Amino acid sequence: MVKNLLAVLLVFGSISIKGQSEKAPFENPKLVVGIVVDQMRYDYLTRFWDRYGDGGFKRMVNEGFNCKNNHFNYVPTYTGPGHASVHTGTTPSVHGVISNNFYDKRNDKMVYCAGDDRYNSVGSKTDAGKMSPHRMLTTTVADQNRLHTQMRGKTIGVAIKDRGSILPAGHSANAAYWFTGGDEGNWITSTYYMQELPDWVKKFNKKHSLEKYLDTWETLYDLKTYTASGADKNNFEGGFKGKESATFPYNLKKLSKENGNYGILRATPFGNSLTTDFALEALDKEELGMDSETDFLVVSYSSTDYVGHNFGVNSVEIEDTYLRLDKDLERIFKELDKKVGKGKYTVFLTADHGAVHVPSYLQSLKIPAGYYNNTDFRNRIKEFLKTKFGSEKLLINMSNNQLFLDHDLVDEMGLDEEKIQEALVRHILQYDFIHNAYSAENLMEGDFTEGLEVSLKNGYNQMRSGDVIYVMNPAVILYSRTGSTHGTGMTYDTHVPLLFFGQGINQGSTTHKTSITDIAPTISSLLGIAFPNGATGQPITKVID
Repeated sequence: MVKNLLAVLLVFGSISIKGQSEKAPFENPKLVVGIVVDQMRYDYLTRFWDRYGDGGFKRMVNEGFNCKNNHFNYVPTYTGPGHASVHTGTTPSVHGVISNNFYDKRNDKMVYCAGDDRYNSVGSKTDAGKMSPHRMLTTTVADQNRLHTQMRGKTIGVAIKDRGSILPAGHSANAAYWFTGGDEGNWITSTYYMQELPDWVKKFNKKHSLEKYLDTWETLYDLKTYTASGADKNNFEGGFKGKESATFPYNLKKLSKENGNYGILRATPFGNSLTTDFALEALDKEELGMDSETDFLVVSYSSTDYVGHNFGVNSVEIEDTYLRLDKDLERIFKELDKKVGKGKYTVFLTADHGAVHVPSYLQSLKIPAGYYNNTDFRNRIKEFLKTKFGSEKLLINMSNNQLFLDHDLVDEMGLDEEKIQEALVRHILQYDFIHNAYSAENLMEGDFTEGLEVSLKNGYNQMRSGDVIYVMNPAVILYSRTGSTHGTGMTYDTHVPLLFFGQGINQGSTTHKTSITDIAPTISSLLGIAFPNGATGQPITKVID
């Protein structure tokens, strides 16, 4: 009977020979590479599909897992909150990064999501390095990996934008690097991480002449073949100072003098190539994925956002940028195969937000869209407060589609705060460009289970957000009449790619709705580590076993 019981236990794997488990309950890739493509709509994956090569986006889709219905589940959809949410597995309501720049109610001033005057620049004579992740209140998946490995697993962040590097890398990163334009054109960091740049970064800044990136930007292929985009010459693109029309080719060296010198690279696909070159150097010099402890390399491609803002969703420039990014991704994957080993690393790729079609372009097609004047809007709200409640100074700040009241003045004047909020909501709803408005109290107390209200609530942080929140009509924006922007809870801003491939990833796809906050829990489950400490997302079970 004892023999029979032992046989049953062996069959079902309850015990193992000599105390050794036959299979670990989790995967342990040598390296996790987290890629965020700034301002990548989901349809950039499908729209340009036929023109991508086999080694970039297509490799991820064909060898890995494609979440086709992946969305942000909060508002606002900006770069800072997006990068924080991807890597913390939660929303601004918890991690606290409610926008790129936001009003600090306690100190009555606007603050930057990654700004920190307690630290200084390393590698720059400017203040571009006075940064840290201190305004992000929770850990990232990379932080949890560092804790799990007793700080032996490395984390390196790379992006042209500081916030695109700092927030994903987390609080305990070995390093986060970003690019400063102007006359310097260096990869820099902050004293939050180190007192001096590593030798390999110094050598990269010295040896990698930026002149090779200041090339003439021509289309990668014959301009006539760019049929997935609008005409090269149109009325809906910004372009560069010093060039009369936003049309190819662009002599970047010549144009750089009026467009931020080396900073012009940010708004071209060559900024992505520069980012790739630096990331590959970090992979090599930091020896990422070279031992048994899992390392993290978090990379954000910022130039796609700059190009989108400048030229718009439907531009040839954005198509060419993505075709070139596809080649940069292929370079990364080939190097990972070579250095870390094919099947020994895991990659995920997503975006921090999407973007709206240029409203003036939509208007030309008789599709509802438009613009509003923020100065006029603010003045009319102040006039309303003065007429209704006796003082325009009751409005202390207006930012990120939120109104902040001066609570001390409210108390001093003996006013009812809730009545002011309710009156503002009723007043705002009179404007043609407004979709909806909510008082903070109604938003927080509302029992919402679906729709835009849930996203607004997930983006609302009680310590940092305002007293009244308003939402514009679809495709109505505060922006110039050229180029694209983002920030709403509409699907053009929330629907972004989510691709996984590599070790521990199943092959397949799903149209089941997933959320951006599910990424960090999925990777945490893959690694067998604790979720980030504020995580509200869930592992995507179809991606991993």
